[in-house]
Amino acid sequence: MSILWEFLKNPKRTGAIATSSRRLARMICSEIGVDSASVIVEYGAGTGVFTEEILRVKKPDACFFAIEHSPRLARNFRSKFPDTRLFEDSAENVAEMLAEVGQEQIDSIVCGLPWAAFDEPLQDSLLNATLSSLRPGGKFATFAYLQGLLLPAGKRFKKKLAQSFSTVEKSPTVWRNIPPAFVYRCTK
Repeated sequence: MSILWEFLKNPKRTGAIATSSRRLARMICSEIGVDSASVIVEYGAGTGVFTEEILRVKKPDACFFAIEHSPRLARNFRSKFPDTRLFEDSAENVAEMLAEVGQEQIDSIVCGLPWAAFDEPLQDSLLNATLSSLRPGGKFATFAYLQGLLLPAGKRFKKKLAQSFSTVEKSPTVWRNIPPAFVYRCTK
């Protein structure tokens, strides 16, 4: 099962034509406290590239779960990571998932969602759910493709991040990713 197939079936939900690179996975998990966080959530687990990095660096006792909307990607994820908690749902419902695992707030969110492919109401709904679940001072990291900055939804999302978080930093470009991408690191 390829990520390209998921993209062709539903480009507004998948947003990627290729699996993210390990370099991008290292970049998205760096400097947002995944290694010291008590509660970590991954949005859009997809093929598990970011999951592998989270599992590699997180504390052994950290609470970690992933969210994946696509049933096909969720099945593959469960096969690859049978011991990792996965919710087959929308990240809009993260508060309910937190309650189910006995947690109230998140320290670090690693996000693989295709923000530039989302319309404004979905962007708003996802950001609102994120902000209400992230603890004060909590970290949120997501990536964007370089060409996404040219799209109206990508420009809108960049502006929404600046309005929603106390700090937003942009990483250097990860050229060894298809397509090239960068990471937004945000602090609530």
